[in-house]
Amino acid sequence: MANKINAQQIKSLIKTGKVGYHSIGNSLYIRISKERSAFWVVRYTIHKKRREITFGKYPDVSLAEARLKSAQIVLDVKNENIDPQAEKMRLDNETLKTVNDLAEDWLQECEKRLKHPNIPRRIYTKDLAPYFGGLAIEKVNPRDIRGAIQRIAQSDRPSIANDALMYCKQLFRHAIKLDLRTSNPAEAFNVSDAGGVERSRSRALSLEELEKVYQCLRENSDQFTRDNYLAFSLLLCLGVRKGELIAAKWTEFDFKEALWHIPQERSKTGRGITVPLSSIVIEWLKELQIRAFGSDYVFPNRRASKRFGHISLT
Repeated sequence: MANKINAQQIKSLIKTGKVGYHSIGNSLYIRISKERSAFWVVRYTIHKKRREITFGKYPDVSLAEARLKSAQIVLDVKNENIDPQAEKMRLDNETLKTVNDLAEDWLQECEKRLKHPNIPRRIYTKDLAPYFGGLAIEKVNPRDIRGAIQRIAQSDRPSIANDALMYCKQLFRHAIKLDLRTSNPAEAFNVSDAGGVERSRSRALSLEELEKVYQCLRENSDQFTRDNYLAFSLLLCLGVRKGELIAAKWTEFDFKEALWHIPQERSKTGRGITVPLSSIVIEWLKELQIRAFGSDYVFPNRRASKRFGHISLT
């Protein structure tokens, strides 16, 4: 009967709720669950081990289709030494399909090895992902890279264009390392194709220009909030980097001694820094402490965030 079982008999087995494996023949079985659902199963032996694989549900996969699929699996095991269960697990783990998938995998590695992984994440998210993030990894070509880099350069951000090109090269080297590509579409480009050779700037605002800036900020206080106004003023007076100020905690400040101790793990130089505080700076910080509503951070995140307790670095 096992070799001659037909669709009507399968329906009868399901209807009567005969839980377990029922042989169809030639290593093919139908497994019926307690919920009276039926699944196709092929049993096979590979490397002297007995294994099985479920490949479809009845009646989504018909009896005729199941017989063909089963015969192919048995043939692959016998002639090609292919373990269908191992192949299925491998396919289930292949989650990197688009450039965005690849980028997330690469950016997670950046978080392990870079001191400031937020920088490549910001540049990828803002300047690269909109142009080719949704493409399949293998579909990105050099023209896509050139187009994205040129758009950044044309927006008068040469240093960001250079950084973006560098990150493109790293991103697709990561794809090659994972055997998702055989070539790097960004490799042939250099800084002359992006922002050009970078030169240090010596431009500084005069006191008259700063006065105009502050006038503009005060006139547009509904858009440039008080927190932003104070942050701008602190950056100007303290001469620290934006990331150092934004991530500052109240425990780093000694108002009695008028000092701010920036720990080495947050200093871009890799060494702790002590910054003297003037009376006006302490006055601004005490205002921010009131506005922080008990937060550990000088500039607490105004939205729920799992990444940061402070406002975004971008």
